[in-house]
Parts: sequence; C-alpha cells; structure tokens
Amino acid sequence: MQFIDLAAQYRHLKNRIDSRIEKVLSHGQYIMGPEVFELECLLADYVGVKHCISCANGTDALSLALMAIGCKEGDAVFCPSFTFFATAETVAYQNATPVFVDSDSKLFNICPRHLEVQIQKVIKTGRLLPKAIIAVDLFGLPANYPEIEALASKYKLALIEDAAQGLGGEIRGKKAGSFGDIAATSFFPAKPLGCYGDGGALFTNNDHYAELLKSLRVHGKGSDKYDNIRIGMNSRLDTIQAAILIEKLAEFPSELRARDMHAEKYNEQFDGLFETPQVPEGYSSSWAQYTLKADNRDIVMSDFAAEGIPTAIYYKNCLHQQIAFKYLDNPNGSKFDIAGIFNDKKNILGMMPHPERMVDNLISNTDGVNLFSSLLK
Repeated sequence: MQFIDLAAQYRHLKNRIDSRIEKVLSHGQYIMGPEVFELECLLADYVGVKHCISCANGTDALSLALMAIGCKEGDAVFCPSFTFFATAETVAYQNATPVFVDSDSKLFNICPRHLEVQIQKVIKTGRLLPKAIIAVDLFGLPANYPEIEALASKYKLALIEDAAQGLGGEIRGKKAGSFGDIAATSFFPAKPLGCYGDGGALFTNNDHYAELLKSLRVHGKGSDKYDNIRIGMNSRLDTIQAAILIEKLAEFPSELRARDMHAEKYNEQFDGLFETPQVPEGYSSSWAQYTLKADNRDIVMSDFAAEGIPTAIYYKNCLHQQIAFKYLDNPNGSKFDIAGIFNDKKNILGMMPHPERMVDNLISNTDGVNLFSSLLK
C-alpha cells in the first residue's frame, strides 16, 4: 500500500484528465497556454481573492513572494522551525536572515506568543530589520491568522502565508490561500491539490503585488518578454499541468469531504491510544497529513508497517538544527524549543492523508478496511 495512491486517484478522473491533456496536445501551447489562465481564474474564485498567479513550484512561489515585498540582506523574516526546509531556504535566497519561532505544542503551527518574543528580541538587538512573517499551514491546518495578522499589523511586517500543505483548509469560512499580503502554495503531487509533475501558485488581493509577481515569474518582463525591467526568474506553470489541475480542482471539494470522513474515523479508532490531531473550533483542515503523537513511535510505526500501512516522520530535523543554517548568528529559538522537544522525543508520525485504497467508497474500493481494523484489535 502506498502512502498516497496517485494511481487510484488518476483512475477515478482518467477520462476527464485524458481529455484535457489531449486538448493541450492538439493546440500545442505548452507554455502559458489558455489552460494556465483558466486555472488561475478558477483558483482565485475558489480561494476568494482577486488574483492568482501560477508558477513552476511551491519553492518558487515563496521566493517570488519574498521578491515582491522587497526582502533583502539585513532583513529578518520570522518563520517556524518545525516545517519543511524550503520555508527558510527561500529567505536565504534573498540574502535575508530567517529567525526561527517555536510551534504550538498541540496544533504544530507557529506559536503567536513566541513569535512576538522573537520580534521584540530582533528589535532590541538592532542588527536586523524586521521585515516579514512566513506562517505555515502545517499538515493542512491553517495557522492562527487572527493573532498572527494582528502581530504583523502591530509591528508593520509583511505577512506571507505558506499554504503548500494548507490549501483546502479554512478559518470560519475564509479559505487558506487568502490570508496575509501574499499566499503561496504548491501543487507537488503529494500536496492536497497536486498535479502530475510540479507546480505552484500565489494569491493576493493587492493589485501592485499581482503585477509584480506576473513580471517576476517571467524574467522580470515589462511590456513584452524582451523588455526586462527588473531581475526576475523563469518560473511558469506548464500548460499540461494546468489542464490536469483544472479537473482535479473540480473534484477537490469531494476529496476534502472524504478526507474529513477518514480523519473522523481515525480519531474514533485511535481515541485513548495516541494523541490525535486537534482542529480548533471554526477551523477546518485539508489533512495534508494525519499526524499522531506516540511515545513509542518506532514500535508503532513498525506495527503499522507489519500490517502494510505506511507511515512517515515529519520532520526528522527542525530548521534550527539543520547544518545549512549553522552559519546563523542570531537569536533563533528559545531555551526550550517546542519544535526541538517534538524532535527529541521522536513522537511525531504521519499517516495517509487520503487513503484512497482503504476506505474510499467514492472509487468503490474498500479493500483496506479489514486490514486497518485488524491493527487496532
């Protein structure tokens, strides 16, 4: 059994996806073809923002967002330590300094209280200029944007939402991808909304940022591709991936409902056995991963593996522990890093976010139900 069964998902959408790809092959506009702009309109409407700007991948999306806000050397960008490397890597690309922040011990997302501590520490030290916050919607749950947006406003910081895992989540009806000044997401195949290659997108309600991003993704172009008015990058979503995403986006609400159903089933089955994910009132998760805390993680993972159920560890190292960031000489982390405690205890494991081959009546395949149940006897 695979962690994510993309083949099963494709079989469910095969006719629609094949038809879309055939249209691209027929018109031959493989770069920035009409499907790219169709997808951007559909995504902007789905998220509820004025602008969606597609790009080549989620890492580029973060880089483009930082370029748009003018991030540069001497700037401090606050981001969680308990997340994927790209969140802080893109800050380093801009020669700025990532300042790591602890995570909430229950929700895994960036902790607003420690965020303010780190902001004040940077201001007091005076060596860096506080520039921006990157909040990550980890494992599919939107970060605490009501409090984070208040801090961004208080300290006059730009706010970037890293919705690579969060697309499909909500806070009181407001969708992930619509928070902050700019939001970035990824369409990597394993993400909640994934293509069959790589891709990314940015979302914003700011007209100025939207025009900047459209220029930056195509070598900083001006009136045409040979009029280069700024330094940008080559980061365009190819048309075939856009065509695939159009059909997957149409199915996305149904997939999210199925993931909620699976998460509820997991919660019932694991009650009293492990610490299960928490979703605050008014929030919904896209369940990029279903994440458990187990004191005997290695044994639990071995037991799951023996029954053919895949699990994975997110994340083996926190960012402040990564060799690549050893050069940093700034006030990263607190004396007792919550993220570091997660890692030291080795008690976090992720399960299948949307187990298509286990309990998915949508594709008429429930062959994993008995296997899953046997593990919990």
